[in-house]
Amino acid sequence: MSAKTKFPVGVEAIAAKGWLSAHKWLIARRLSQTLFLAIFLVGPWFGWRIVDGTLAGSRTLNILPLTDPFVALQGIVAGHWPELTALIGALIVLAAYALIGGRMYCSWVCPINPVTDTAHWLHEKLDIPKGWQPKRHTRLWLLAMVLIVSALTGTIAWEVVNPITILHRGLVFGMGAAWGVVIAVFLFDLVVARRGWCGHLCPVGAFYGLVRAKPLLRVSAPNRAACDDCMDCFAVCPENHVITPALRGKGNDTPLILARDCTNCGRCIDVCSVDVFTFTHRFNDRLSVSNSDAANKAA
Repeated sequence: MSAKTKFPVGVEAIAAKGWLSAHKWLIARRLSQTLFLAIFLVGPWFGWRIVDGTLAGSRTLNILPLTDPFVALQGIVAGHWPELTALIGALIVLAAYALIGGRMYCSWVCPINPVTDTAHWLHEKLDIPKGWQPKRHTRLWLLAMVLIVSALTGTIAWEVVNPITILHRGLVFGMGAAWGVVIAVFLFDLVVARRGWCGHLCPVGAFYGLVRAKPLLRVSAPNRAACDDCMDCFAVCPENHVITPALRGKGNDTPLILARDCTNCGRCIDVCSVDVFTFTHRFNDRLSVSNSDAANKAA
């Protein structure tokens, strides 16, 4: 029997499901990222005061305070206890991400994500070597360093160099030097470390990865028996080590992807031509009928 022909990543999914279905979660993420960016920018651009502020701290409709909990934490260790409204805002955001999954911020909200995704796409198109790959726990060390620097300097240290904040300010006041930061992140992912920024360095992503609690929204592989080992899901996943336990599980092992690094981006769902993956909730650990039969036979 001849080996399965290997097509470029995503080609089989497009052939089986059509272009739109093979990109639906990518489109949804881009719309979400654009919406979050737009609601912050329509105020300074058009005078429509829906949300005042940035992702670091804002007030919606002049009522609802929202604060990045990582910013609030830096302020606390720097010796600046936030005002009650800012603290309430941080707790609201913290609770929301604990409920839906902390690293959804990275794939559904962060405006730097399209920059790094574009860099990765071009990296693949140009067939650039993988390059230097820092350890994934490097971002945890950087997170700790940010908090230490904040404590020693009495400042919210990361906001001085945070590409997200710099991009926000640039879009409001003019990009200028902000282009340098955005281009630096792009070039880092393009030629230095594949998916290096979001996957290995960003302390914001590291922080939200720790905000896991018991998130309700999860990606699952209930139809893993149908997997044809095309490896496309591993190729597109920015944190592909999270896939193996769910996809390669034996018997009644949970098909849920429970790792804290999963960003719930839906890339694996889009690119799978045999519909192995789906979005579900964390209490739904059922396998498909064919998988259940296989598990029972194995038992």
